[in-house]
Amino acid sequence: MSDLSGELIDDRYQLIRQVANGGMASIYEALDTRLDRRVAVKIMHPHLAQDDAFVSRFIREAKAAAALSHPNIVAVQDQGWNQSGIPAVFLVMELIEGNTLREYINERGRFEIKDAINYLTPILSALSAAHAIGIVHRDVKPENILISNEGRVKIADFGLARGEIIGTTMTAESSVILGSVSYLSPEQVQRGIADARSDVYAVGIVAFEMLTGEKPFIGDSPIQIAYMHVNQDIPSLRTKRKEIPAKLDDLIKRATSRDPDQRPNDAGVFLSELEAIEIELDPKRNQLKLELDLPVEPIREKARSKVIPKIDVEPKVEIKEPSIQIQTTSPKKRRTSKRVRRNRRVALLLAVALGVGGWYTLVGPGSRIVVPSIVGGSYEEAVAVLTPLGLTNLVVEKRFDEDIPAGTIIESDPPGGGRIDASGAVTVVISKGAERYLVPSLVGLTVVAAKSAITNSPLLVGAITEAFNAKIPAGLVASSDPAASVKVKKHALVNLVISKGVETLTLASYVGKSADQALTELTDAGLNVNNIYVFDENILAGAVISQSPAGDSQVAKSSQVDLTISKGSQFVYIPNVFSIDEPRAIRTLKDLELKVVVKKLGVKKAKKVTNISPKVGTKVKRGSSVTITVG
Repeated sequence: MSDLSGELIDDRYQLIRQVANGGMASIYEALDTRLDRRVAVKIMHPHLAQDDAFVSRFIREAKAAAALSHPNIVAVQDQGWNQSGIPAVFLVMELIEGNTLREYINERGRFEIKDAINYLTPILSALSAAHAIGIVHRDVKPENILISNEGRVKIADFGLARGEIIGTTMTAESSVILGSVSYLSPEQVQRGIADARSDVYAVGIVAFEMLTGEKPFIGDSPIQIAYMHVNQDIPSLRTKRKEIPAKLDDLIKRATSRDPDQRPNDAGVFLSELEAIEIELDPKRNQLKLELDLPVEPIREKARSKVIPKIDVEPKVEIKEPSIQIQTTSPKKRRTSKRVRRNRRVALLLAVALGVGGWYTLVGPGSRIVVPSIVGGSYEEAVAVLTPLGLTNLVVEKRFDEDIPAGTIIESDPPGGGRIDASGAVTVVISKGAERYLVPSLVGLTVVAAKSAITNSPLLVGAITEAFNAKIPAGLVASSDPAASVKVKKHALVNLVISKGVETLTLASYVGKSADQALTELTDAGLNVNNIYVFDENILAGAVISQSPAGDSQVAKSSQVDLTISKGSQFVYIPNVFSIDEPRAIRTLKDLELKVVVKKLGVKKAKKVTNISPKVGTKVKRGSSVTITVG
């Protein structure tokens, strides 16, 4: 799939750069132009977008993740089909900047026990939320576990997920193929069956790899590794690393049991048992959960043989000889004369000569060659069939054909079964495939130049419309449909969208008006608003003091408007808080943006204000310190 960086998807998502490219889709960093935030856009490869099964899986990934709301699951924000520009089926997700758990494992080799538990806790917490609503991930592996630069653990790629919420259209065979064999449970390999316990098994394998720095089974092929998972028990952690606690070793051993009934029922059960072990290992540990953020540790930097059908080219000649019936009228044998005997010899010689001449003309070297049928084969196959017959003079013609693949012989002259002299030429007509032409690159051209490029292709100019465009100058082509490099039939219509330039509007004046009103109206008009808050002794808090550009200015849509908004007076008056309870007095003073210093007298639990400094009614700046005495 070509790099789509720079394209605008669904008139909303501006693709910035490609960050990953897989067998099913490419992932781009993009800007959501509507909400002005960075997102990740996953775009299915065009050849898979024609396959309903792959499109269904793509949409199922969106539904699976969208059905979940959890801080440790990559959030899906949008899904759809690009209706303008490059045809694309896309998925919009939150952008996670960081590394995968696979990269951490590759760098560390193995984790400290407490670190491994800290990573496993949010993983199991996320899967627990999925299992609680009947969704099974089915592809848990280090590559699908992301750690952001802030230390947030996120599970991604619910593309193989299944459950009542998202449907169960994937076949068992396809899920085994699509999953990662090193983390597939035995029941997935054998029967294609997966439930919450299959995810538990996968997390157990991930835990084994984190704690030992290696996978439990290594083989020469995926089939061999799958066979080991089905027929062999996962080695004990303590055989690889003596300091592993016995209870943790037992939990991972049960989680990776070949018998699903021996494992924890789901990720929630697995998590509760892991937390109990964690508390037992460190009883003094703060009981606040660490399933959201972790301490950030940066990563250092066969060719198929052609089978030629056997063609029987040897002509079959059937010679029928008339039978001669001789009847004798008398058993008496007569002596023939010399003349008769001589005539008989002459007749015999003539018969032999005629026979030899007929053989030479009809069957022998003097006969014409019968051309075998070569239609449906390739040029190389035709040469291989005709050369042994002495037919080496081949004339090649090429012709477009909508139905016959390129390189295939459409017809021959003479046709199959026809005769030709040994020195004659055989004309072979070979298909050039369907007649298709690439749509030229038209963006940025003038209308005249674009029309000329289209008709030279040879294609036809379709509808011409106009639209505002912030990037393409007015009067130039902003986009074409079909887009550049798309193959189309001869004389296909190419529609053009001509840029009207940047859309402008007249800016209203919001000075003296509510900042909320200004923000709402400017945002609805497609403008970006930058708020600047300052103290003002004359303008009420929340009102607009000034704006830039000023009212009645002509501005481009999506440009920035700076609003200076009043925070009100920077001075306040010390309120009377005498005889008020301490908490209420502190809250009252802090509401006025004052710093509170408390002096306590006496031993009463419920204390009230007995003195305040500065005194009541004093005019002070916000942020000033006020001392209250309570007792």
